[in-house]
Amino acid sequence: MANSQVPNFFLALPEMWLLLAGCLVLVIDAFGRGKDRNTAYLLSQLTLAVAAVITVAMATDIRIFAFNDSYVSDMMGTVLKTFIYLVTAVVFIYSRDYLRERGLYQGEFFVLALFAVLGMMIMVSAHSFLTIYLGLELLSLSLYAMVALKRDDSDATEAAMKYFVLGALASGMLLYGMSIIYGVTGTLDVGQVAQRLASASEANNLVLAFAVVFVIVGLAFKLGAVPFHMWIPDVYHGAPTPVTLFVGTAPKIAAFAMIMRLLVEGLGDLHAHWRDILIVLSVLSMGIGNIVAIAQTNLKRMLAYSTISHVGFLLLGILSGTENGYASSMFYTLVYAVMGAGGFGMILMLSRSGFEADKIEDFKGLNDRSPWYAFMMLILMFSMAGVPPTLGFYAKLSVIQSLVDVGLVWLAVLAVVFSIIGAFYYLRMVKLMYFDKPVETAPLRANLDLRAVISVNALSVLALGLYPSALMNLCIVALTQP
Repeated sequence: MANSQVPNFFLALPEMWLLLAGCLVLVIDAFGRGKDRNTAYLLSQLTLAVAAVITVAMATDIRIFAFNDSYVSDMMGTVLKTFIYLVTAVVFIYSRDYLRERGLYQGEFFVLALFAVLGMMIMVSAHSFLTIYLGLELLSLSLYAMVALKRDDSDATEAAMKYFVLGALASGMLLYGMSIIYGVTGTLDVGQVAQRLASASEANNLVLAFAVVFVIVGLAFKLGAVPFHMWIPDVYHGAPTPVTLFVGTAPKIAAFAMIMRLLVEGLGDLHAHWRDILIVLSVLSMGIGNIVAIAQTNLKRMLAYSTISHVGFLLLGILSGTENGYASSMFYTLVYAVMGAGGFGMILMLSRSGFEADKIEDFKGLNDRSPWYAFMMLILMFSMAGVPPTLGFYAKLSVIQSLVDVGLVWLAVLAVVFSIIGAFYYLRMVKLMYFDKPVETAPLRANLDLRAVISVNALSVLALGLYPSALMNLCIVALTQP
């Protein structure tokens, strides 16, 4: 592993830019006049665009460390950060009309989202347990406030309180697990932890097993894996839809990065300890997520349980313990973020003042109202169900293949069975759109940018499904960097 010490702040330029720009947006919005907050929106989009340019421009073909090895710049970080910027920019576009119609089009939403993105960036590039935890807390605190953005809504405030209490508990468990590992190894650096665990005595095996359990509990909560999923349906349902869209997409990319830094790079020698735990988590998540989603009548809650099932699939590649498995999980994470953005974006497009469009029946007869956007939703639902030739099919196929490669055929078969069960509630949406009479007859009204991005989002799922090797090869290259 190449290790080039950089004694300056150049490597962290994207993070420093985002911090500076976020504070600038906050100040400008605070002193801005009038109710129209287009300035905050435009500055936030500009911030993300500049951060993306800086991140891509600084991409290297070797791993470079800085800040006493607590920060790493590598290809995986570059790819994940770029997707985080892209997904967040799409969230802002989707959310604009919704927030304006409900009096929430204020700088707070954009500032909190930018600081959440900063937390994600820190998590992605962290190479120290302490840095990982700091990034996680910055992300979590921003999300707690975003969920409670609609202060006079009892559902939103209740969801925020549940999220905060359970999140604090999970963070404490994660921190406790990290502290045990620090006690055994005497270091917080991810690379040094891996080296010292490789030579750790057998007397520490029991202590390390406890540490791994606590770390995985914290990670499982942040991902929303069963049985640490109890916050997801309530937060998805109670939060304003733009916040649900944000919580359900970009942070999943950061959570994947945290798993890679902690479990794979730091605790890779303890693979035998954490593989079996991840098997249990993935099976429970796929099973409960898909089965409970069938009974949902609220689309946001259905997508919440869908998220839980997708987390189960994501973990399949991680637990395989191979480079192909890790690349498959990274591929799955990016694909899910794109699909999830499109699904919640359709809810936002159908919503209007006084009408949330968050019930499954609200999509009845969508084909009669707008054949084009019914087709876009069909592509997204087919992709989530894993129907070829959409991108979601190849995402599931890749993680299932990684299981077969390591001899876990029974788990691969189980994943296929749960995927078939999950296809029911996705295809039910297609049936409602094309074969039921519309309950809502008002024509769809949305700005051109929202309609255009929804179309591009859905069509990209189809286009990349026809040529999935482009994204998959990118993930493989990112994870095999020297």
